[in-house]
Amino acid sequence: MAENIIIIGAGPGGYVAALRAAGLGARVTLIEKENLGGTCLNHGCIPSKIMKNSADLLLNCFKAGSLGIKISGTVTPDIQGLMRRKEKVLEGQRKGLAGLLEKAGVNIVMGRAKIISPGKVDVISDQEDPISLGYDKLIIAAGTVPMNVSAFPFDHEKILSSNDILSLDYIPKSLTIVGGGVIGCEFAFIFSALGCQVTIVEAMDRVLPLPSVDASCSKLLLREMKKRKIKVLTDTIVERAENKSAGLDIFLDVSPFTKPGGKLKTKSIEADVMAVCIGRSSLAEELGLENIGLETDKGGWIAVNEYMQTRVDNVYAIGDILGPAHVMLAHVAYHEGLVAAENACGQTKAAKTAMSYSAVPGAIFTMPEIGAVGLTEEQAREQGKEIETTVVNFRSLGKAHAIDEIAGEAKMIVEKASGKIIGVHMTGPHATDLIAEATLAVRKGLTATDLAHTIHAHPTLAEIMGEASLKILGTPLHG
Repeated sequence: MAENIIIIGAGPGGYVAALRAAGLGARVTLIEKENLGGTCLNHGCIPSKIMKNSADLLLNCFKAGSLGIKISGTVTPDIQGLMRRKEKVLEGQRKGLAGLLEKAGVNIVMGRAKIISPGKVDVISDQEDPISLGYDKLIIAAGTVPMNVSAFPFDHEKILSSNDILSLDYIPKSLTIVGGGVIGCEFAFIFSALGCQVTIVEAMDRVLPLPSVDASCSKLLLREMKKRKIKVLTDTIVERAENKSAGLDIFLDVSPFTKPGGKLKTKSIEADVMAVCIGRSSLAEELGLENIGLETDKGGWIAVNEYMQTRVDNVYAIGDILGPAHVMLAHVAYHEGLVAAENACGQTKAAKTAMSYSAVPGAIFTMPEIGAVGLTEEQAREQGKEIETTVVNFRSLGKAHAIDEIAGEAKMIVEKASGKIIGVHMTGPHATDLIAEATLAVRKGLTATDLAHTIHAHPTLAEIMGEASLKILGTPLHG
């Protein structure tokens, strides 16, 4: 008999799990309270890249003269036109996703899911009476929302969430971004390109203070921020923000993470608006998990094993609701969804699919982009590994000069004993695409020799991997 599977949340993990489970013959119901595609499609990955594309185009227009192109008149951003294009693209993506799910035979139910008891979920809608649904297996992919800070809560006008900033219908003259992580840094470059004066306030001692991002990437990115006149205040926190007629007064303090003796560069700053980009909060509390005896940790995150199973029989969880102990990225949720769906569809224990986080690529859409996979140099040394590292500049590539994007570098980390590539961290043009080769190398345990003997097409940016491999072997050609 086919499994009856309910999936809560139609984000990247949820809809992939639905498609995979339906393909394996399960009867699948997918519950979504807002829009298909979840945060990634509606409030994150896709809309921010639509905005970045327009920002990139605008910057290229500004330097068109140096590239042999004459543009008559003025070139200015049209934020309302950009928002219209964003909505058009998102709507098209939602329709395409709905078509995929319907073709696969997935039953889509719109509304808020509430677990009532083992095997039973109610769907509550503002337009219709509650619907009761039964399940054999349950996959929770409910996701997260932007974290609200009690000291300066969102008012959605001057103090904005990452969702709010993606729907602005004007370009503020000045923008302060609280948090120099992935989201904050991406917004900083986008709005700087659109003509906004941007300031980042980061509690740690560097932008992108993530264990998975090599410090060399942060250093290079900070240099590019200075070129763009983006102000960066590290080792600093926002204490409070006061509303005034023309914007905000933002009061700062020394970060608790600062080394002893740290001092503020300034006690306060002014800005038209402030975007808070310091993390995400779990949506587990609204799901009724207590009705099936499923407890979360203090942060509201759900614990799972390598098969994406929770502590409760027949209940799985995937995606951001697992929290920062797992990797909170859309492409990770895709794979978690595949794993959960395959295991929920009745495979025997010996044939269970396990989730691996050994080679997860990071893609950061700053200007220039950052792509990273595997260990950082610091992580490798902390693990006691004997390593070799090398750095190759993008300016050594003919293609980088041809497209006038020479800023950046690729850093390769190799284990001495085996010669295996255990980490690659690159900052430069199209780094988010180029990291795919490095991810395969780390995943399959390839060596620098393997890549050095792989022919890379010329002239391409992909040659950076070949150059780095040759250089770490002591036989550099251009780098």
